[in-house]
Amino acid sequence: MVPDARAKALEVHRRLLDAYGEPPPPSHRDPVDALVLTILSQNTNDRLRDMAFRRLRAAFASWEQVRDAPAEAIGQAIQVAGLWKQKAARIKQALQRITVERGALTLDFLRELPTEDARRYLLSFNGVGPKTAAIILLFTLGMPAFPVDTHVHRVTRRLGLIPDGTGREKAHELLEAILPPETYYAFHINVIRHGRAVCAARRPRCAACPLRDVCDYCARTCAPASEEERP
Repeated sequence: MVPDARAKALEVHRRLLDAYGEPPPPSHRDPVDALVLTILSQNTNDRLRDMAFRRLRAAFASWEQVRDAPAEAIGQAIQVAGLWKQKAARIKQALQRITVERGALTLDFLRELPTEDARRYLLSFNGVGPKTAAIILLFTLGMPAFPVDTHVHRVTRRLGLIPDGTGREKAHELLEAILPPETYYAFHINVIRHGRAVCAARRPRCAACPLRDVCDYCARTCAPASEEERP
């Protein structure tokens, strides 16, 4: 870990808190619910993911019923999320595997594991990658993990917190190293907010950005800020 990188990350964190505030606490939903949501989230947006999840829960009274249902019936309930045949098979397989390994449909045992052991277990499921594993760890289990979605990846690369060519998988490792664990949740949420509101993919609003003077991208592309524009 480079000390300068941590200092810069903490300054970014401070300014984002000033700009967007402290995020509301996560809901800490049931880990099995979270696992199914992560599988549904692949290659779709949050709105369709949540719609598919609601339809799945409306169609089946319990996860045990989902586990025992034909994959086609599961797929019919989640079609709106896309790739429904693949996702239905993965959901069914995951629920069957949990039952065989744990004797019941529960993942509460993950709360007692070290973070890296819990991460490895989640990554062993088909359809769960580093981002979705980190989301379950952080949002559901309250463990120190830092999810990197498209907004976080873009904004942190532009800022220079991670090198330009860094892939998302490596970005998880680098950002977890430079940020104190107690900042993971708020930093993650506020970087996403910033990516949507200011640091857009195609036309970043650099003149309105409170991070302008600490951003590598802006140093290369922006005109000098006036006194009124400086944070």
